[in-house]
Amino acid sequence: MTTAPWRDPALPAAARVDDLLSRMTLEEKTAQLYGVWVGASTDGGGVAPHQHDMTADYDWDELITRGLGQLTRSFGTAPVDPALGAQALARAQRRIMAASRFGVPAIAHEECLAGFTAWQATAYPVPLAWGASFDPPLVEEMARRIGGDLRAVGVHQGLAPVLDVVRDPRWGRVEETIGEDPYLVGTIGAAYVRGLESAGIVATLKHFAGYASSAGARNLAPVRAGVREFADVTLPPFEMALREGGARSVMAAYTETDGVPASADPELLTRLLRDEWGFTGTVVADYFGIGFLETLHRVAAGPAQAAHAALTAGIDVELPTLKCYGQPLLDAVRAGEIPEDLVDRAARRVLLQKCELGLLNADWTPEPATGIALDSTANRVLARRLAEESVVLLDNPDGLLPLAPGTRVAVVGPRADDALAMLGCYSFPSHVLPHHPDVPTGIEIPTLLEALRTELPDAKVTFAAGCGVADPDTSGFEEAIARSAEADVCVAVLGDRAGLFGRGTSGEGCDAADLRLPGVQGELLDALVATGVPVVLVLLTGRPYALGRWHGRLGAVVQAFFPGEEGGPAVAGVLSGRVTPSGRLPVSVPKLPGGQPWTYLQPPLGLAGEVSNLDPTPLYAFGHGRSYTTFAWEDFAGTAPGIGTDGTYDLSVTVRNTGDRAGAEVVQLYLHDPVASVTRPDVRLIGYQRLELAPGESRRVTFRFHADLSAFTDSSGRKVVEPGALELRLGASSADTRHTARLTLTGPVRVLGPGRRLRCETEVTEAA
Repeated sequence: MTTAPWRDPALPAAARVDDLLSRMTLEEKTAQLYGVWVGASTDGGGVAPHQHDMTADYDWDELITRGLGQLTRSFGTAPVDPALGAQALARAQRRIMAASRFGVPAIAHEECLAGFTAWQATAYPVPLAWGASFDPPLVEEMARRIGGDLRAVGVHQGLAPVLDVVRDPRWGRVEETIGEDPYLVGTIGAAYVRGLESAGIVATLKHFAGYASSAGARNLAPVRAGVREFADVTLPPFEMALREGGARSVMAAYTETDGVPASADPELLTRLLRDEWGFTGTVVADYFGIGFLETLHRVAAGPAQAAHAALTAGIDVELPTLKCYGQPLLDAVRAGEIPEDLVDRAARRVLLQKCELGLLNADWTPEPATGIALDSTANRVLARRLAEESVVLLDNPDGLLPLAPGTRVAVVGPRADDALAMLGCYSFPSHVLPHHPDVPTGIEIPTLLEALRTELPDAKVTFAAGCGVADPDTSGFEEAIARSAEADVCVAVLGDRAGLFGRGTSGEGCDAADLRLPGVQGELLDALVATGVPVVLVLLTGRPYALGRWHGRLGAVVQAFFPGEEGGPAVAGVLSGRVTPSGRLPVSVPKLPGGQPWTYLQPPLGLAGEVSNLDPTPLYAFGHGRSYTTFAWEDFAGTAPGIGTDGTYDLSVTVRNTGDRAGAEVVQLYLHDPVASVTRPDVRLIGYQRLELAPGESRRVTFRFHADLSAFTDSSGRKVVEPGALELRLGASSADTRHTARLTLTGPVRVLGPGRRLRCETEVTEAA
């Protein structure tokens, strides 16, 4: 086979794949359409629910004689030394190549949401922290490093990023999202994709689409989103990540929208994704998602019908292991119940991707890199920087922060002295190691207590946990109150424990009934405040929690969203003043724990009014964040106020650091549409720019607004730009407008296609 046309790298990929497909049997073609999860538990004790009953029995040695599409999570299933794991993966690839007629290796995929989910690999901040940084270039660099680590051990595909837009913060997977605004999610997500793809790794967008809009914030519940919400909130981040990031794979969501499961929806996975957006890569199933068409959605009477529905919709690869695309698919095709053309279509897409990765070349060898280090010094430096940029100072009314060097500090709370307080549910220590309690974490994770003692060597720092994260025991309150009463300041470190499927207070399958702090942590905070000692509240969480109960009673409030292995030093640096806080909220922080769902993307009827006694106005708005320095926004200017419905408008402002320390300001551009043919959010983000400024330094930032950025889905389902008045608001948050430009769009209604502009271009120059 070494001289066959499909082996010739000089030929076009399509010609090579057509030649290979023409030589394959039905068994060999279907073998390209599933993964195999070697080592996964089938006894009910695995990582995921249904893992034990959604896996078909197979003989590995016999199975690979047909070839194999994917190898599932060789590193993410159990703790394995990276170098040994890379060698084992290479051996598995050699076995697959030797056993099968064509010698085509499998694509190896892994999770990489907040770093490579492998033992001894860097645990970066979670995506919600990426959103808080408002720093796409830094996220891109992180993803590039993650991709390099994946490549070094022989992995080809990463199952990230998550591009779901938060619609209800009670949902357990909020920590995995980038925020509640589609523009922020799209720009940060596209940056992650660019970084991962630049390292040669296939980025997989998930979960396509609507997963975060599940009813009641229950994981995998039906989606109640309307047509316009779906089009204008849910879909834009995916479109941006495909067009600007170049993602080569998409993962179908578990959920159903208006009765149609995403995994069986050709309108979503074929007409929109491929015909309209021009996507040419692979669509993969979320784990067991095809089988769920039978067992959870009940739109298929058995595995063969589920396979038929998924293939028809456009799912090319069944993950994580074979169930429906194995023998049931083979039997149904032979019986004439499923057209073989559907198998050919999916196999062609898989093999085209393998061709792009070089896996069809005769000289491809599965040799891993040598000297593998998945938690390098460079990785940790980058993880520290991203963690520092993501910490949000919510409040500091009397300047209690930074803490004085020689002060007496009582550190209280269940998250202060626990390394896992820094990690999200898709970090390896939280995701896999609970099943291996005798295995060490594999990476150094300083706790906040340890880091604060390092940051403040002259301070007297005492500690009491006070309570657990979620249990009702209050017996530790007495000691915590005593430690606080002896101190000059109390640092209360509260928050979440990441876990899976009910084993945590945040994470996949860990949905919340309301937004009260978990367990008795709220009561502990009440008791600490009652001592009269100033309290700095530090939150290490995977979602926002309602803080109105303590508003005006706290000395300062610091929010960190699972900031990763370097999160302890990062948060401690903010408390000590070594780091000037610069994070901005990617999600609103509510006043009250009930009344959800609510995000800032509300039309007038969604805002506070006289017709209801419930006021949904957040305590801290989307985009909010304070600093230890001050900034002046000066010399605001805009161009002519009248432009066409296909025109552009420039607005500029000079930002000057007027304080005595370096800091970063995030200039945010919001659109307000006073009158439209359908109701619109009162404001929505359409641009932003992070500015790093030394004391006295200034920069001028110019935003080039294009009329396409005002587009929305009208009552007939078209994406349109309508003529009329608009306001462009430059602000420090969605609720803090500094300058407003009023302009009028003139001309006809424009109907936009897939080539519409998605991004507001920005330019940063020296100030005059």
